[in-house]
Amino acid sequence: QVTLVESGGGLVRPGGSLTLSCASSGSIFSRDDMAWYRQAPGQQRELVASISNDFSTNYADSVKGRFTISRDNAINMVYLQMSMLKPEDTAVYYCNARYAPAVEYQFSFWGQGTQVTVSS
Repeated sequence: QVTLVESGGGLVRPGGSLTLSCASSGSIFSRDDMAWYRQAPGQQRELVASISNDFSTNYADSVKGRFTISRDNAINMVYLQMSMLKPEDTAVYYCNARYAPAVEYQFSFWGQGTQVTVSS
């Protein structure tokens, strides 16, 4: 029922900036905890940043000070602003939504991903 669609990926030079967007539909968006994950070739998927339904945020140590996650509940959107990009940021970035009304009822949904390539 829940659909997540990422956009904004592409090629960017080292030191440059890029903003990713994730549009959510089919859910009561304001109740969901949202996050961005990424997966580089040959690597496991890792958590990049999260923003809970009360707007608290957390970041991976590798992106602190460079990335900012935000959400707009009025239009069911979550964003990832990326700056000072490095080649090691190259990966497919995925949007994730989680809803856990109780320990025995936990739901997780994923978007299809958007490619970010940081290269000269």
